Amino acid sequence: MANFAKPENALKRAEELINVGQKQDALQALHNLITSKRYRAWQKPLERIMFKYVELCVDMRKGRFAKDGLIQYRIVCQQVNVSSLEEVIKHFMHLSTEKAEKARNEAQALEEALDVDDLEADKRPEDLMLSYVSGEKGKDRSDRELVTPWFKFLWETYRTVLEILRNNSKLEALYAMTAHRAFQFCKQYKRTTEFRRLCEIIRNHLSNLNKYKDQRDRPDLSAPESLQLYLDTRFEQLKIATELGLWQEAFRSVEDIHGLMSIVKKTPKASLMVVYYAKLTEIFWISGSHLYHAYAWLKLFTLQKSFNKNLSQKDLQLIASSVILAALSVLPYDQTRGASHLELENEKERNIRMANLIGFNLETKLENREMFSRSSLLTELVSKGVLSCATQEVKDLYHLLEQDFLPLDAASKIQPLLLKISKLGGKLASASSVPEVQLSKYGPALEKLSTLRLLKQVSHVYQTMKIESMSQILPFFDFSMVEKISVDAVKNKFIAMKVDHMKGVVVFGSMGLESDKLRDHLTLLAESLNKARAMIYPSTNKTSKLSDVLPGLGEIVDKEHKRLLARKSIIEKRKEEQERQLLEMEREEESKRLMLQKKTEEAEKKRLAAVFEQQRAERIRKEIEERELEEAHALLQETEKHSKKGKKKPILDGEKLTKQTLLERAMNEQLRERQEQEKRLQKVAKTMDHLERAKREEAAPLIEAAFQQRLVEENALHEREQQLEVELSRQRHDGDLREKNRLARMLENKMIFQERVVSRRQVEFDQRKVEREERIKQIIQARKQERDIKRKKIFYVRSEEERIRKLREEEEARKHEEAERRRKQEAEHKAKMDEIAEKQRQRERELEEKEKLRREALLGRPTEGLARPSELPAGSRITEPGNAAPAAAAAAPPASGKYVPRFRLSRPESSGPPPPSESDRWVKPAAPELDRWAAGSRAPPPQSDRWTSGSRAPPQDPDRLGGGGSRAPPPSSDRPGGAGGSNKPEPWRPSRARNPQRG
Repeated sequence: MANFAKPENALKRAEELINVGQKQDALQALHNLITSKRYRAWQKPLERIMFKYVELCVDMRKGRFAKDGLIQYRIVCQQVNVSSLEEVIKHFMHLSTEKAEKARNEAQALEEALDVDDLEADKRPEDLMLSYVSGEKGKDRSDRELVTPWFKFLWETYRTVLEILRNNSKLEALYAMTAHRAFQFCKQYKRTTEFRRLCEIIRNHLSNLNKYKDQRDRPDLSAPESLQLYLDTRFEQLKIATELGLWQEAFRSVEDIHGLMSIVKKTPKASLMVVYYAKLTEIFWISGSHLYHAYAWLKLFTLQKSFNKNLSQKDLQLIASSVILAALSVLPYDQTRGASHLELENEKERNIRMANLIGFNLETKLENREMFSRSSLLTELVSKGVLSCATQEVKDLYHLLEQDFLPLDAASKIQPLLLKISKLGGKLASASSVPEVQLSKYGPALEKLSTLRLLKQVSHVYQTMKIESMSQILPFFDFSMVEKISVDAVKNKFIAMKVDHMKGVVVFGSMGLESDKLRDHLTLLAESLNKARAMIYPSTNKTSKLSDVLPGLGEIVDKEHKRLLARKSIIEKRKEEQERQLLEMEREEESKRLMLQKKTEEAEKKRLAAVFEQQRAERIRKEIEERELEEAHALLQETEKHSKKGKKKPILDGEKLTKQTLLERAMNEQLRERQEQEKRLQKVAKTMDHLERAKREEAAPLIEAAFQQRLVEENALHEREQQLEVELSRQRHDGDLREKNRLARMLENKMIFQERVVSRRQVEFDQRKVEREERIKQIIQARKQERDIKRKKIFYVRSEEERIRKLREEEEARKHEEAERRRKQEAEHKAKMDEIAEKQRQRERELEEKEKLRREALLGRPTEGLARPSELPAGSRITEPGNAAPAAAAAAPPASGKYVPRFRLSRPESSGPPPPSESDRWVKPAAPELDRWAAGSRAPPPQSDRWTSGSRAPPQDPDRLGGGGSRAPPPSSDRPGGAGGSNKPEPWRPSRARNPQRG
């Protein structure tokens, strides 16, 4: 890359390269200068360099080079001289547009020119072959070869300029102008795909502008000038979209305009809003949204009436008539009736979205969606005086369709009005922003509305009507179309009717049976009957007493206890899970720390390796520079030695020479030697040219004489060969005549033989044809039989599969019923066993309560004069009258000297045998206990039998039994549901032993 001391030198060098045809080298030189960091301060010569640079880019169609250069130039002159960048960009776009127009004109001229050799021929052979091979016409080929590349470059130019200017507040006007020119380009050449991309590009630029609000030199949308430029661009986009027929893109443009107004919180000028609503009317009409179309017309009428002071009365009537007819064109029933919840939500969101676009404020509740309806719109039109501004025909049509009730005469009055209305319309003289208004486009919708109104009125008057009479009443459509309209109306519950084609009548029904009132009546009837039944048969359920609550209290306590235990286990599990998660987190943190440490070590290794490589590269670079410097010195010395002048310049005599200086000196010496060599070669070549010219001047007469002699010899040879060819032709003709005469006498026999062969072959052909037809019939019959057999087999296989499937389903159903029955039996058995266990537990609790009460009664009745056991003398005895001996026997202290409870020392007469203490509960009962059991209906087995009948033996130590040790099981005869001699343990047996004494 050459370094220029001044930018002017680079420009001169580029012009020199252009003059010798090296445009690519000139472009590269200018590109290197522009992208160099040396020239980052703006200078006036840089502008001339940029003009030349963009000219070269356009000539060579180098869009990438142009983009890079413009970006670098924007960096240079962003803060110093932005107008210079604007001039360069304008020049760039002007050159691109001029080249594209020139290519288009050349293609048209090439198509119009007639370059035909033969005027009688339609097409040249090569054109015909090319058209068949490529499938293109001449214009298509010329456009593809000449016009398309320049159009692509022009489109790339627009994209480049928009990308460069998108975030520059000082070049907003240029950005808007470029966008407008790009829109006109798409409109002029019908480039719909590029238009969509252009709209998306501008949309992305605005979104990025709002996203990155802290950028330097960012355009301020709150400024009136910036807002006006952006709005003008969007409105131009909307106009071009409607002119190209891109209605989806037009709707997106409308959303862009509304979004821009929402961002800035300012309403544009009335002239722009008129264009906005005028385009909205077209979009909604094309999309079939007649309700939104009517609301847009209403807003347009309001704007024109409020802000257009030059609006004439005729134009105002025409706009008002359009508003009324647009509102009447809306269907008189709600098409979302009976829709699902999701559809209603989507319709609500759609209404809110459209209301925001049109400028109406709706509530977000679903109940308020009726505000955005046909009835509310017509009411608003009448209240705002729009109807009074319309023409008389429109007023009469409105009264006939919305107010009058003329089921038989309405059609005869509506048809003339529709005919008159269809002739109204035209361009508005005093409203330039509004498109041409044609009322004839509302004709089909008004005819459909008239049909629906007449059907509704006829349904109120008649129950049945002949189809011929209805066709006379409804002259707008054929009866098939009327039937289609009525089907849609019945589906949306606007009318109730049926068509009986067999009888040729139309039957009208009542909407009452299909309305929601019947459902309300049935609900009220059911509630009244329920109240009457409650009065006749009052409920027997009373408020539960305490006695009803107490039996279930134990179950509630058990359930609460189980719930608390389950909660405790859940808490324990959660603690364990939390501990496990903590351990897992610690493990993960440790692994992350190790991984981070490993990554740090690897990064350090890579850094050290990079430093080592950098040092190595630096060392190699220095060695290469030293070597190159030595080679340059050697080259310079060699060139000075071979110099013819004899004078040697000192190489290193005080001045500091660099590698570049040495190379330049060596190159200059080589260039001088090469020029001297070229001069010597030119001198030698001139000498050789003179010598060669002298040789040719001497050889020219000799060559001419040899040529004349060769002509004479070739003429003689040609005449001799011509005579020989004539003689041979004559001999061949004579031989052919003799052969013809010889074969002519056999012609008759040849014809007879030919007829015989043809007749024989004809007979053979007919015979084979008959045989072939017979064989074909047999094959057809056989195939038909095969198909019948195959169908029967398929039917049999399908029937068998269906039978097997039914048997399998029946078997599965039977198994399912059996499993269900078994599961029910098990559930009933389990419930019964649970009930028995619950009764047993209840009985045990009652026994324990009675025993506790009896023990408390016995322990709580001591004699007042009785001393405590510790105060009695050692040999004293407590006796009672009438029962001295038993008392003495009972009061006798045991031999072991253990403590004896009070109920063992003294037993009252009124009570039975004393209950054992808590620690002596399982001691073998005394004789009175056995007598007491014998008095009952059942007697417990002896103590020895109780312990021998079970699977486990009782402990032999009485002290352990009396001390609350292991408890013996109760007698098996006390088990509910068990036999007296059964020793099988029951799963529902309670864990606590029962007291054998029953109260």
